[in-house]
Amino acid sequence: MKQSELFLKVQKDFPKDEVAENARLLIRGGYVEKLMAGVYSFLPLGLRVRENVMRVIREEMNALGGNEILLPALHPKSVWEKSGRWKTLEPVMYQFKDHAGKEVGLGATHEEVIANLACGKIESYADLPKALYQIQTKFRDEPRAKSGLLRGREFTMKDLYSFHADEESLNEFYERAKEAYFNVFSRCGLTALLTEASGGDFSKEYSHEFQVESPVGEDRIMVCRKCRIAQNAEVAKETCPKCGGKTEEANAIEVGNIFKLGTRFSEPAGLFFKDASGAQKPVIMASYGIGVERLIGATVEVHHDLMGIVWPEEIAPFRAHLLSVGKKSAGLQKFGEEVYSKLTSGGVETLYDDRDAPPGEKLFEADFIGIPWRVIVSEKTLKEGKVEVKKRSEEKAELMNIEEFIKKFKVSS
Repeated sequence: MKQSELFLKVQKDFPKDEVAENARLLIRGGYVEKLMAGVYSFLPLGLRVRENVMRVIREEMNALGGNEILLPALHPKSVWEKSGRWKTLEPVMYQFKDHAGKEVGLGATHEEVIANLACGKIESYADLPKALYQIQTKFRDEPRAKSGLLRGREFTMKDLYSFHADEESLNEFYERAKEAYFNVFSRCGLTALLTEASGGDFSKEYSHEFQVESPVGEDRIMVCRKCRIAQNAEVAKETCPKCGGKTEEANAIEVGNIFKLGTRFSEPAGLFFKDASGAQKPVIMASYGIGVERLIGATVEVHHDLMGIVWPEEIAPFRAHLLSVGKKSAGLQKFGEEVYSKLTSGGVETLYDDRDAPPGEKLFEADFIGIPWRVIVSEKTLKEGKVEVKKRSEEKAELMNIEEFIKKFKVSS
């Protein structure tokens, strides 16, 4: 894509009303725009990052055996009354009456709706296990919407739900889901810690969170550096539950969680199946969540420097940022177009800064936007028939012909 055609404006200053670094960087860099507290518009660059994150999530959920669906965001009160959560979730759930006077709510989560959906479709042990997931907008009346994308009132969540006939089946899938989650976070450039947490009103067992250490994280966890496991401070013991070693306290950002739900939602919904003997039993469930915007915000909190964002390659809006630097002569313009054509035909997603702007402005904005590879064409490189290549996360730049770069890029990708 040519930057002259892109709806992008890198701001000269950071937004004055944002404290969270992820929001400051993403707004100034032209990735998102704040509409109100906890609600953000995604602009073209931000949308590309969001789509890449969702692609990574989809690939891992599909590999896990998940079937993608899409559930409604608008729910009738009756579905939530079965579980008793219409009342208990009232502080965070947007609830109101429609024009016909019927009480409805915006989905803060979807356990009730998915259990209701599965009724009549899961009837026998032969129908189990099953795993259904969606990537969908959620709404929560979050009173602390002050951390940029880390805590929103309208946000996108991947929620996966698994259905099982017995605990053995649940445990086997649950362990595979852990690995799928680690794959998601690793591909997004994050090192996540598996963290034991309270099961809340869902389960007497621990649930598990995936936490990324960060000074700005709102969660307090106790980490064992030897075992690389952690416990939420709410349930933490004084020593590591695995090796008995010392743990240390750290701040962290929760980027995902998984819960064994048992029959907490299946029984109220009437979700039962017939086992091999013909007996009726409640389906055993579990849920697995990842907040898309929260994941993006956490990535920016971890991957930035004094010059701006430093995107991990797999979720960056583009892989290469081509800059035409210097006075636009006919020769340089032609060379820039040739390099752009070779990059795109070579499979390198490229943003081409073809604007008539000062070199300093282009270089500053390229660093701030944070695309992984910077490729410069100038009168100097034109004379040598080469381009100047620099990785955003590194200091050194080198001259090479464009074919060399495309080969180098494919090897490093």
